[in-house]
Amino acid sequence: MQNDPRKALALISGGLDSMLAARVVLEQGVHVEGINFFTGFCVEGHTHAIRRGRDSARPRRNNALWVAEQLGIRLHIVDVVEPYKDVVLNPRHGYGANLNPCLDCKIFMLGEAVEWIEAHDFDFIVTGEVMGQRPKSQRKQSMPLVARESSAGDRLLRPLCARNLPQTLPEREGWVRREALHGFSGRSRKPQMRLAARFGITDYAQPAGGCCFLTDANYTKKLEDLWAHRDGRRYELDDIMLLKVGRHLRPRPHFKMIVAREEGEVQFLEGYCKQFTHLRTVSHGGPLALVEGDTDEDDLALAAAITARFSQGRNAHTVEVSVHRGDRSRNLRVRPMQADKIRPDWYL
Repeated sequence: MQNDPRKALALISGGLDSMLAARVVLEQGVHVEGINFFTGFCVEGHTHAIRRGRDSARPRRNNALWVAEQLGIRLHIVDVVEPYKDVVLNPRHGYGANLNPCLDCKIFMLGEAVEWIEAHDFDFIVTGEVMGQRPKSQRKQSMPLVARESSAGDRLLRPLCARNLPQTLPEREGWVRREALHGFSGRSRKPQMRLAARFGITDYAQPAGGCCFLTDANYTKKLEDLWAHRDGRRYELDDIMLLKVGRHLRPRPHFKMIVAREEGEVQFLEGYCKQFTHLRTVSHGGPLALVEGDTDEDDLALAAAITARFSQGRNAHTVEVSVHRGDRSRNLRVRPMQADKIRPDWYL
């Protein structure tokens, strides 16, 4: 091994696999820094912090930052919201089970990492991929394709499954020892958990299908509804942030409601009150509701009744609801809509 350590850039998602991959390379005396790409679709940090009343035992943290702290490495967070839109809207290799462009996503992120290491004089890239763990982007047939189309080539090291793959540049050059790498494969997480225990790692994010909302059927249903009711398939960062929060209902084709479910969501949605018509219950404790779309008086009366349904006055004869549109506001006295009157197909 050379006196001056080689430099590796590790893709850090915040999950156990990327944490272990970086640690394996660190153990070999390589200088490792992490990178995390912000697409707007990740579950971590933002969403967990908003949902204060849910999963209260779960730590409210950005797991990528937390992993970097545990490893003692520097983490670079790169905003890729704009260039990533083309990956979501036009994936060359198609979608997974929902709207997740997993193969194109991996190629995109590795391509960004290649540009980064070339600009910062790093030697190679590290990922936590395990052969056979993901049905689209981590298959034996797709792993060479990802390396090729991202231009990473043999500068890409996958320490957790390297023994199942041809030797890479870091192995051939002796920057890392192949015998200290691993040959994990398949969907089981037990080998990673055993390795974590060996490293003394006891706290890590639990696997739950990845950290991307595009793999979630409920979220992608909302995104498809968004596209169906505007002029074309497009989105902005605020759109995809709002899709993560609250109950989403479309009582009529021309308008949608977002109804907060807890105090953290109320506080988050308050930041959008100037942009949307919004409703609050006055006579009883209740949620904040945003209304998106062109609405008339009959629509607002319906929205008020729905808002009252989710308030503490759901069983009252009437509930007073304030309606705010622009710089004008007024109160409506409405009968709360009964649960059996809210059609199941209104829920997104």
